[in-house]
Amino acid sequence: MILKDCQDLVNAYIEWLQQRINVEDIKGVCEITTPFVDRHNDQLQIYVKPSNNRLILTDDGYTIKDLKISGFEITTEKRRQILYSILNGFAVQLHGDELTVEATPDNFAQKKHNLIQTMLAVNDLWTMTEPMVASLFREDVERYLREHKIRFTPSIKFAGKSGLDHSFDFVIPASPVKPERILNAISNPTRQNISLLIFSWTEITEVRAPDSTAYGVLNDTEKQVSPDLIDALQRYYIRPIQWSRRAEYVEELAS
Repeated sequence: MILKDCQDLVNAYIEWLQQRINVEDIKGVCEITTPFVDRHNDQLQIYVKPSNNRLILTDDGYTIKDLKISGFEITTEKRRQILYSILNGFAVQLHGDELTVEATPDNFAQKKHNLIQTMLAVNDLWTMTEPMVASLFREDVERYLREHKIRFTPSIKFAGKSGLDHSFDFVIPASPVKPERILNAISNPTRQNISLLIFSWTEITEVRAPDSTAYGVLNDTEKQVSPDLIDALQRYYIRPIQWSRRAEYVEELAS
């Protein structure tokens, strides 16, 4: 492809952008509707407010509020770290729920582009709702095991007495002083998820060694685990490990 052909493609892209950008004045604030869309297929909008000799660009809080509506709350240190790594990468600030950036007429185009890229990247955090959080929590538990040199095998399936297969996140093999230990990482300790672990454990107890021990590793970083759920695990001889107290179990698991 010759250079002229490439330039024609670039020019066509710029023309496409220009045709799909809409600008309105709303009580002295410039609303810019862009051709870029979020996961709802809605066009992203930014607002430009004059401030002294500078311009304040903002999403008016749309991106963060939409995440919250979708069930994604920035309530943990891990989530805050991910969010701020995105913001710092594009030099965008967070004020309340608003993504903002300051610009001048000279660098407006670049700053506008940075804000749009930030909105798209932050919008993608919705994938960190329950399925993604579960995966991240399992990674945290695996990292904990490795850091403390605890021997384990990940992702094990056992056939239960009913013939159904049951998956467990980690198995620590028996040692001369400790029996086999079977761990499940529960990122969202709800009654349903606790009941599922109890069912899986009662299904396999007859086909495992009599002294095998089950553990439920409970993510209590976002909310406190109900005492009733902890009690339910204990009634079925499953050891609960609250993630905030994981340091207390290193010796027990490493033996």
